[in-house]
Amino acid sequence: MSRIKILAGVAIAAMLVSTPVLAKKDKTYVMVNEEMGVPVFPYDITDKPYKIVGVVTAGVRKATIFSKEPSQQKIYNELWERGEKLGADAVIGAKYGDSHMTAMSWGSTKAGGVAIKFLTAEEIAAGAKGDTLEGFNPETWAGKKM
Repeated sequence: MSRIKILAGVAIAAMLVSTPVLAKKDKTYVMVNEEMGVPVFPYDITDKPYKIVGVVTAGVRKATIFSKEPSQQKIYNELWERGEKLGADAVIGAKYGDSHMTAMSWGSTKAGGVAIKFLTAEEIAAGAKGDTLEGFNPETWAGKKM
């Protein structure tokens, strides 16, 4: 009987070794907000040229009336998900307000930011100029309110 247990243990070990591990791979970002772990920043980036690819908005809801307000981490994660879908390298100018109760939720926090893509070395060498947030109005640029 102990031989059967040993063979079963060897078979299980072989399956574990041969089965691909579905572990989360660490994502690498061009730039990351160390505090939040995602490339979302409340300010403009001035040391690396970029182009604006879109305006991102999110509404982060509370589950119940007794739930805590959404954390900055949760809000930044939501903004990053939307920025990532636009192919952005980062989201800058991130803003959010207080949670407000609506007819459809116990509380929703509106957030927004500007999705950007950093210029490549080739684009910079070719003379491409980067964008800035100075004078940028997201409401007129994309028709979306932040």
